[in-house]
Amino acid sequence: MNGSSALKRAELEQVDKGSLIEMVLGLTVRVQELGSIVLKQAEALQALQDQLAKNSGNSSKPPGSDGLQKPRTRNLRQRAGRKVGGQPGHAGQTLEAVAEPTHVELHRLNQCPHCQCDLSAVALFAQGQRQVFDIPAVQIEITEHQVEIKNCPCCHKCVSAAYPEGVTQRVQYGMRLQAQASYLNTYQLLPMARTCELLGDFYNHTPSTAFIGQANQAVCAGSQAALERIQAQLKAADLAHFDESGLRIAGKLHWLHSTSTENLTYYQPHEKRGQAAMDAIGILPTLKGRAVHDHWPSYQAYACQHIFCNAHHLRELQFISDQYEQTWAMEMYKLLLNIKAEVAQSPSGDSSLPKARIDFFQNRYDALLKAGFAANPPPPEPAQKSRGRTRQSPPKNLLDRLQTHKAGTLAFMHDFSIPFDNNLAERDIRMIKLKQKVSGAFRTMEGASTFCDIRSYISTARKQGHNVIKVLFGALTGSPFLPASDSTV
Repeated sequence: MNGSSALKRAELEQVDKGSLIEMVLGLTVRVQELGSIVLKQAEALQALQDQLAKNSGNSSKPPGSDGLQKPRTRNLRQRAGRKVGGQPGHAGQTLEAVAEPTHVELHRLNQCPHCQCDLSAVALFAQGQRQVFDIPAVQIEITEHQVEIKNCPCCHKCVSAAYPEGVTQRVQYGMRLQAQASYLNTYQLLPMARTCELLGDFYNHTPSTAFIGQANQAVCAGSQAALERIQAQLKAADLAHFDESGLRIAGKLHWLHSTSTENLTYYQPHEKRGQAAMDAIGILPTLKGRAVHDHWPSYQAYACQHIFCNAHHLRELQFISDQYEQTWAMEMYKLLLNIKAEVAQSPSGDSSLPKARIDFFQNRYDALLKAGFAANPPPPEPAQKSRGRTRQSPPKNLLDRLQTHKAGTLAFMHDFSIPFDNNLAERDIRMIKLKQKVSGAFRTMEGASTFCDIRSYISTARKQGHNVIKVLFGALTGSPFLPASDSTV
């Protein structure tokens, strides 16, 4: 043993046991502090990695947020085993000849194309026909309304005949052109300037953009009776789909709320996303049937039966499988699709899966949840209690929701009238999101409300098989389309 080692040993022997205990306790506390810091940093790193890993294919993020690095497309649908193209029994849309064409042009044969023999006096052997469907040259027609003005010999007043209803200005556009302008702007989503440009190219008469806005306001005013009926029928619906999405209005983030069925659509913009907006719209608070939606908590504040969108579950399960590499997630993903496939293949006339199959799928569902909870134990209780819920990992959050809302998740196999997902609402809301991409944000809440009212009117009419131009013209002329109820469509 050298001198330095002996010196250190002597120094240690001089340190009393109390000092050593105090030193160890201090180091233990420091280790615990460092461990807590490392744990928080690991959680922060995981959260950042989760954020970077999310895209439109494994979360609810919109495709526009994917940037230039587009994710590999994953189709959530299973193959049905059918060939590409039209299926047996599909009606098709072949252009068919009509029995009574608008015009008939006879093309005579006066000379043989082979030997140039004169055929003008030869009797007709047969006649061929081909029909061309086209539109005539269209131009603006200007109708001048003249009224008689006379002096009454009895009361000695100057009186005038009445102008037709709707003719209120010295010079104005007619209702058919207003209907077409509103159609192009609100249904085909053309910006106002391009709508005016298209009308100018078609009719050689270009209106101002103010005319488009006035046409929309007139259609909106004329369709109020239809909108009231749509709202009333949605409140009484047995099953309705709900969704919401951001909407830029007057430079600020607002929210577009949609309610829809297979035959009805209603849109309403609001400055809030949650329960305040849903209460103001008034459909969900009075709904007695079933509401299909995602897991946004505000929906669950109402007393109706709640059905949860499995398309959202599939995306979240895909994310957990990719990011956390947990086997249960992909197995649950496959299970939901297997149940969906078995429901689709059930004999017509069945209203639910057989009890044996329901029990099998429920047991499998519960087993996968158990495996998931084993892989994701609850986080430890914090040393100091903080306000709110304890932060959990995404897999644990999803497991809790799948367990709590098992009935609403698997309802589609108990009752075939319940859909697997909320795609109906997402399809309905997509067109108004497209409006923002094409034309930009809305400048005023009034403009956004007018657009949403017209889209509600148009979407409902389209679902019930009506021509959009005709129903817009009807709204302008005081005879709006009035929707039939879901049970009578």
